[in-house]
Amino acid sequence: MTIFALGVNHKTASVALREQVAFSPEQLHQALPALREQTGVAEAVILSTCNRTELYCQGATSIDMLIGWLAGYHRLPLEQLREHCYIYEDNAAIEHLMAVASGLDSLVLGEPQILGQVKQAYQFARNQASVGTVLERLFQNTFRVAKTVRNETKVGENAVSVAYAAVNLARQIFSELPQSSVLLVGAGDTAELVAQHLTEHGVKQLMVANRTLARASAVADKFAGQAHTLGELPELLPQADIVISSTASPLPIIGKGLIESALKIRRRQPMLLIDLAVPRDIEEQVNELNDAYLYTVDDLQGIITENLRNREEAAAEAKVIISEHSQAFTAWLRQLDHVDVIRDFRQRTQCMSDEQLQRARNQLAAGKDPEDVMNELAQRLTKQFLHQPTQMMREAGAAGDYETLAVFQRLIADDE
Repeated sequence: MTIFALGVNHKTASVALREQVAFSPEQLHQALPALREQTGVAEAVILSTCNRTELYCQGATSIDMLIGWLAGYHRLPLEQLREHCYIYEDNAAIEHLMAVASGLDSLVLGEPQILGQVKQAYQFARNQASVGTVLERLFQNTFRVAKTVRNETKVGENAVSVAYAAVNLARQIFSELPQSSVLLVGAGDTAELVAQHLTEHGVKQLMVANRTLARASAVADKFAGQAHTLGELPELLPQADIVISSTASPLPIIGKGLIESALKIRRRQPMLLIDLAVPRDIEEQVNELNDAYLYTVDDLQGIITENLRNREEAAAEAKVIISEHSQAFTAWLRQLDHVDVIRDFRQRTQCMSDEQLQRARNQLAAGKDPEDVMNELAQRLTKQFLHQPTQMMREAGAAGDYETLAVFQRLIADDE
């Protein structure tokens, strides 16, 4: 009984190749049953995100078959896929899945979204009757491990993206962040990510100013904010407790004079200004003003570097947790194999007994002497039970297989 993990991710393959091996939700409805139909695949889960595509399979299959199936399904050259994929078996596959779900194998170390994606992949496979005893227990254990990692380590606590670091800084300075008024200057991808983090932390007063009103509206509407143009900055700045700027302007668009005027209108209530743009959006001289606190992307980078170091230390702790749980699961898996062996052995011997007992009954019904029938039954059962073990002991002796002989010796030894 083997567990396989086969995949490509951001570490092993380009975006172009990852796009080629990705499964859309529509494709999964056809792909998962097709994978299950492959020889030896007893259970299967397909995990497909923007940064990875992975197959988790259990059964008596082979890695070559799985690579061939994945390449064939997406019509890719087999050797191209083989060059960029990774393969894990049994305990290594178990540890890999637990590391993925815990955010240790993500593009951003410790990011939490991947756990939800793993849960979705598992639930989809379960709904398709593609998850059996082994993968059911593996994924449930994995979810518990991911929760333990989150609760007992700091792998996800420190900001390691510029957008999140900016929001984290704002939270530290404005403890009542939900009551603060925030102005985003610019409406690109970074601004949208900042808006998402702000909304998750309860901010409700959000203004978005951009060169084009249409783009400002596109971002503001997603987060129940207000859209404005850059020309409205003189009116908007006095309303903002926090200003986060991330435009592509080649020159600063917020000068010392604008902030000085805003502070007068605010009656010296402090302002936090975070400039995420390169080149700068906010003049450096703003730092000369009392009650204006300006941070640049370089300031945040220092925070990010320190936080990343802290996450890496936490990741080392998480790996210890994962190792312990993966070993426990492997032990359960071995026990499951042991149970299967016992069950098969009992079924086989029961069949022998039933066969010989029916033979004895037929003989008694035919009038044969009961004493003779009983003696023959005992002899036949003894001979049939011992035939295969005796043959194995002879072969082990001839081959010098002392380990097997020692097992038989333990089997027949007295309890004393």
